Amino acid sequence: MEVTDYSVSGETFTLTYEERYALYRTTPVPDDLGSYYQSEAYISHTDGKKGLLEKLYQWVKQYTLLKKMDLIRQYIPEGSLLDIGAGTGDFVRMAKQKSWYATGVEPEAKARDRAGEKGIFLYESQEQLDEKYDVITLWHVLEHIADLEGQIRFLKDHLKEDGLLVIAVPNYKSQDAQHYGAYWAAYDVPRHLWHFSQQSIWQLFTEKGFQLIGVKPMYFDAFYVSLLSEKYKTGRMNFLKGFYHGLVSNLSALRTGEYSSLIYLLKIASK
Repeated sequence: MEVTDYSVSGETFTLTYEERYALYRTTPVPDDLGSYYQSEAYISHTDGKKGLLEKLYQWVKQYTLLKKMDLIRQYIPEGSLLDIGAGTGDFVRMAKQKSWYATGVEPEAKARDRAGEKGIFLYESQEQLDEKYDVITLWHVLEHIADLEGQIRFLKDHLKEDGLLVIAVPNYKSQDAQHYGAYWAAYDVPRHLWHFSQQSIWQLFTEKGFQLIGVKPMYFDAFYVSLLSEKYKTGRMNFLKGFYHGLVSNLSALRTGEYSSLIYLLKIASK
């Protein structure tokens, strides 16, 4: 499938299917991949509230931050937390407010600077870390990481034996992905290097010594992604159609379990 980078460059990339892990890989990967994040259009690295879409994104983000913390506390009430791909630091800040010992990693300098303005220090690289954590989170981050095998090894090395690993990624088997095809905003090429199914995550992590203990939906993603996909497809923002297709996707997922984005809860498997 050919997919266009609608948010930054306008360039076209190919999704190549890898049968072993039931996932798609973005090709080619640009040598200057970092430059594809250097845009105010890349909303997850901004705190902007200029247009209606940005305001909606920021409002939903605040609500979902609370829901994410509530989910984690069902498994581990308190402790140490590492957020990889922390963006502008909002989740780390929320965790600190809930009395966690929390830290984060964010390679993009402007996002780190915005976090710093909020009083949140973020490491530039996970290689700067040498301790183990009760909880490690990657909220829509794994799809950005080139070396999946190395990343999973890092996660296993830095998660406590009874710790919780939380990974959220888009799901290309969702109804909204099927409906929008190449216009599906969650492909987000070339920033998203990988495109996962539930089988992908299960197989990648169980092969490396993890156990999948739960899968949870991210209901809001279907609406936001459908709204953005509608813009890519038609050239204009259509809130009614975006909301409709987001609702259809969530209703379909009640039956199939294939939500637009999914949260995977994992722990290190018992020996």
